[in-house]
Amino acid sequence: MKVNVQAVNFNVDKKLVVYINERLSRLEKYYDKVVTSDVFLKVEKTSEKENKMVEVKIHVPGDDFIVKKQCKTFEEAIELASESLERLLVKRKEKVRAHS
Repeated sequence: MKVNVQAVNFNVDKKLVVYINERLSRLEKYYDKVVTSDVFLKVEKTSEKENKMVEVKIHVPGDDFIVKKQCKTFEEAIELASESLERLLVKRKEKVRAHS
C-alpha cells in the first residue's frame, strides 16, 4: 500500500512519517485490497492542548474511507484513526464476503 503524508503549514518529522507508514501498513492484514492512503496532518490554532488534527483517507476498490481525529499528539491521533479504519475495513471485508 502506498502512503502519502502531507503536512499543512509545517515540516513533518521523518520519525513521524516512518511511524505513520508502519501503523497504516498493519491495515493490510484486515483488508488486503487497500490501494493507497492519504494522511493529512494539521495543527489547529487554538488554545486547547488537543490541537493536532489527523485526517486519513483510504482508497479501496469501489470506496473511500475517511477518518478524522484530533489529539494532543500526532502519534495518538494516528493510533486512534488506524483503529477506526481497522473496524471499517473488517466491516467492509465481511460485507464483500456476504455478497460474493
